[in-house]
Amino acid sequence: MAEVEVLRTSVLAALGEGGGEGVDVVGRVCRGCVRLLPVDGAAVSVMADAGRREIVYASDPVSTALAELQFSLGEGPCFEASAAGGPVLVPELAAGSPAAWPVFAAEAAAYPVAALFTFPVQIGAVRVATLDTYRSTPGSLGTAELATALQVADIAALALSGLSGGGERWLDGDGRWMDGAGMRHREVHQATGMLIAHLDLPASAALARLRAYAFGHGRSLLEVAGDIVAGRLRLDEEFR
Repeated sequence: MAEVEVLRTSVLAALGEGGGEGVDVVGRVCRGCVRLLPVDGAAVSVMADAGRREIVYASDPVSTALAELQFSLGEGPCFEASAAGGPVLVPELAAGSPAAWPVFAAEAAAYPVAALFTFPVQIGAVRVATLDTYRSTPGSLGTAELATALQVADIAALALSGLSGGGERWLDGDGRWMDGAGMRHREVHQATGMLIAHLDLPASAALARLRAYAFGHGRSLLEVAGDIVAGRLRLDEEFR
């Protein structure tokens, strides 16, 4: 049996045994992705309306940093792949900043990242997540490797379809966002809701203001959101 099918069988078995109660079933997919492909790290993040994202699993600190950076900036290959519905393949990041996400590309240069390969993850006809991978040396994926990556993205969808947190489903059958327990960005969502209520803004505009404030002050989005939720940052002047 091909190793990618071994991975699929392993995920199915974990779901059948109740393994969907935690994120490690998605972790199996990310770790398998690193074994199967010439990449150094992989992450799976789910996306909802207004550009909200949640990292489900990242295989290493660099993958986590790249996912957090994209969420904070609101741009990057994950957003492009999700919007376009196809792979985003950047075999040499240093060759030039992609027009769609120049700020992310510039910020990513601070990490040992030379190439990025991102794939949309679909449940049925709905794009619910992305599989984000990177490598520390430049180079393209071959035809067979690209085919394997697409199969791994399908297995990620299978894993997500059975994922739950704290007894609450993260994703239901048609891919809608669910507020499962332990979300990394829960305070960001709470802070966005506070801005929506306080400034009478649509969700996308509220999140954009959070991102702009964080970027302009050289802080992470998570830090700014935490200060808003805790009442350490005023909503009346700073965000108008």
